[in-house]
Amino acid sequence: MTSATLLAWIVLPYLAIAVFAVGHAWRWRHDQFGWTSLSTQLQERRLLMWGSPLFHYGTLAAIAGHVIGILIPASWTAAIGVSEATYHVFSAVAGTVAIVAIGIGLVILVYRRVAVRRVAVTTSRVDVAVYVLLIVIIGLGAAETIAVNLIGPGYDYRATVAIWFRGLFAADPHPELMATAPWLYQAHAISAWFLIALWPFSRLVHAWSYPVLYLGRPWIVYRGYRSAVRPRPSLTPTAPRR
Repeated sequence: MTSATLLAWIVLPYLAIAVFAVGHAWRWRHDQFGWTSLSTQLQERRLLMWGSPLFHYGTLAAIAGHVIGILIPASWTAAIGVSEATYHVFSAVAGTVAIVAIGIGLVILVYRRVAVRRVAVTTSRVDVAVYVLLIVIIGLGAAETIAVNLIGPGYDYRATVAIWFRGLFAADPHPELMATAPWLYQAHAISAWFLIALWPFSRLVHAWSYPVLYLGRPWIVYRGYRSAVRPRPSLTPTAPRR
């Protein structure tokens, strides 16, 4: 096993996980006021209204696909009657839909960042780094999903990438498996670890602040303007009563 293999598939993942955990603790302790998405909705709404839902819902679908394909062993899906061929078709089609939604949403958001001056001036260097990594990760993911698994010969990443990834958290990694994976999957994994390491220092931290308690909040009663305003007394003098 070469030193490059150990560095890429053992040292880098564990280092990224450590930075991810320590960075979030530091950010929460020292920068709670910055723990936000730093929304630019007030600067521009029309493009955000289309780009943000496409990107976020597509990302949630892609995360669900990664959970099924990487965290759940192939033996588990086979045990409930899902064959490898069925899983391959489902993951390729569903993954393509998700990657198209993410891609369109990201293009809109990047264009918005570049073309809308009021949004561009609020963009930091960390934002640029996050966007670059997202473009790389999504581009590689699209190549894997569409070019390899949908219209190409396919690749059984559950026999290599998934075992290596689960092994990281079981203290039993198998870096030799990732060393044999196609370069698309290797580049996709490496760029994802860089994004994970950068995560706590970016506006991505807002992903952990979903307002769950909002669902149980009491109703807020709004009173219409007309019903709240009392009629003004007439300024016209009236004749005295006799």
